Amino acid sequence: MSHRIEWSQACTGRLSPGATAPFAARAPEMERRLQQECAAGTLPFLTFPFVPALREALPPLLPRIRARKHMLVLGIGGSALGARAIQRAFAPGQDGPNHDGPCLWIADNVSPTIFENWLSALSPSDTTVVCISKSGGTIETVTQYFLVRRWLREALGSRWTEHMILVTDIARGFLREEAQQHGLDSLEVPDHLGGRYSALSAVGLLPAAFLGIDWEAMLDGAADVARPLTDGSVPLAEHPAFRLACWANALEAADYNQLIFFCYIPLWATYGPWFAQLWAESLGKGGKGLQPVPAVGVTDQHSVNQMFLDGRRDKGCLFLTCADDGPGRNLPDDLPEKWAWLRGKPFGDLLTAEALGTRMALGSSQVPLVNLHMENTGPRAAGAMMVLLEAATLLTGWLMNINPLDQPAVELGKRLANARLGAPGYGEESAALASFLSRARDEQSF
Repeated sequence: MSHRIEWSQACTGRLSPGATAPFAARAPEMERRLQQECAAGTLPFLTFPFVPALREALPPLLPRIRARKHMLVLGIGGSALGARAIQRAFAPGQDGPNHDGPCLWIADNVSPTIFENWLSALSPSDTTVVCISKSGGTIETVTQYFLVRRWLREALGSRWTEHMILVTDIARGFLREEAQQHGLDSLEVPDHLGGRYSALSAVGLLPAAFLGIDWEAMLDGAADVARPLTDGSVPLAEHPAFRLACWANALEAADYNQLIFFCYIPLWATYGPWFAQLWAESLGKGGKGLQPVPAVGVTDQHSVNQMFLDGRRDKGCLFLTCADDGPGRNLPDDLPEKWAWLRGKPFGDLLTAEALGTRMALGSSQVPLVNLHMENTGPRAAGAMMVLLEAATLLTGWLMNINPLDQPAVELGKRLANARLGAPGYGEESAALASFLSRARDEQSF
């Protein structure tokens, strides 16, 4: 298998051919840090120390959960985006007509209407609920857990515990306490594995396994990319993740401030939001960071591409393509003469041609662009792409001299929400809310 990164359009516009050199020169420093952090166990999304335990714990759960039609995942952010991307990429039948296979539902927002519709329509006896929170205290997920726990109890009595699986910290937090108190099945979210880096753990792989996706192939593909980073078999300066990190830093140094993730693999379109969270939550710190902009080819050729091509020159582009998305049906031979040039051609040729056309047009518009070209669209390839982007995000943050593994600004909104709902211990936040609400009076009706 040979995935490729094509760099010929990477340095254009304000980005000179030597723009990445100052960052590339830091490769020895980054290599030492990578070795130190891997040895310390702080990068489990690259070293995968949890995989043996997962391969032992997950398979025994599968006969029971696969005997049911539905899985309802309670999770938000990194506890949901990876699972959704995997489902859309490798089990898209749920979104098609006459689907009678397993169904995955992901409660990743606070919508009383949607949540009520699901609980009213789903059969508790035919549903496995998976509640995912590393800390065990994510308020959106915990409130859903309380509601679903009651829903299961009312329908199933003491058997409700057979229909609940918790994915959380192995030793701490409210959900771990629940697992111990009620004897619930549980899987681990390992230490140092933040939500946006967790899709290739039980967080994303339990839903994948329920759907019949080859989750072990995803891990194998991820290991193919991560291994040279962690064992030093390839100099860091030569690894594509580091080259991407140097390019991203060069973009920002040249006053670019947006990074388009243009996905021309339609079944992988939902990897755009997954990447956006990975990049934004990791790198948007201290007034720094390129804003990620997910886009889908060919759909967004007919919407936002006008802005990419002829708007502000503040955008770089990661362009995702594949050689093996399938030819599809051939067009009929009896097309009108006006369209004779399409006779007999595979429908899939249109996607290939439009991807090439858009990539060339972006280059002509001086948009710095790197093309990630996947050899195929199987689970192993997806695992490789995901770890490549996770590693590139990590290294981009280190080159920016920030911590790409935390998210301090996000915590303020969580604390204010807890204070608004009456949680104890948030005196400062409660005072700030009172002051804010007393001033929020500049209103206009429409």
